[in-house]
Amino acid sequence: NGILFKNAAALEQAAKLQAIIFDKTGTLTEGKPQVVEVMAAGNPLTPDELLRLVASAEQSSEHPLAQAIVDKAKAQNLKIENTSGFEAIPGHGLKATIAGKTLLVGNRKLMRDNNISMEGMAERAATLEGAGRTVIYSAVDGKFAGLIAIADAVRPNAKQAVEKLTAMGVQVAMLTGDNRATAERIAGELGITTVFAEVLPGQKADKVKELQSQGATTTGRPYMVAMVGDGINDAPALAQADVGIAIGTGTDVAMEAADVVLMKSD
Repeated sequence: NGILFKNAAALEQAAKLQAIIFDKTGTLTEGKPQVVEVMAAGNPLTPDELLRLVASAEQSSEHPLAQAIVDKAKAQNLKIENTSGFEAIPGHGLKATIAGKTLLVGNRKLMRDNNISMEGMAERAATLEGAGRTVIYSAVDGKFAGLIAIADAVRPNAKQAVEKLTAMGVQVAMLTGDNRATAERIAGELGITTVFAEVLPGQKADKVKELQSQGATTTGRPYMVAMVGDGINDAPALAQADVGIAIGTGTDVAMEAADVVLMKSD
């Protein structure tokens, strides 16, 4: 069936699971996100120039969303430049210098933390997020520069898997660094009611612990919890879970940390 169990204990534990947490991007979704909209805040920045700057800043990131932006810029033959002073801000985004300009690229929290106002684009961003899009915000030299909306299709078999698990009495949860509106929209599409949104990479293992202890408060015994993920930052959560399950197309680190690997990514 294309399911690799690394040890007998994992197979035994899997039969006793009471809850299962799915990472969103690349697990419940295809993990092949695409840029669907680029909106520049205007003078003198055009959408193409915004896309070029953000792609330049994102080129060294391995995140699927970063890759989608770089791919879009390349498809439009935009010149991607080298950056200096690249700094990743975990769970928020990044800071980089391109051709003397200081760029901030990331989520809404990053803009808030740097006191950057949306200049009338907040409503459009909220609409896009409500439609299940992930919105990447950017600022140049301390001023809001625009936003890039990214869509990632839900895996065709995800809904069926959630339905079957729910019918078996297993609690299904979704975990994502994405904003609440996008997370709720995708969870609704899949029939998932427990949603952990806006989770920083370092907090993923804590969410597994939270669900494990939820069982202890209601039944007196910790819940047996599985975690399903594909990325480097899923590894601590996969290790924390009673059963860690990695998606075969994911990172080597995730597959190393997991007890079970879905070789066909199905």
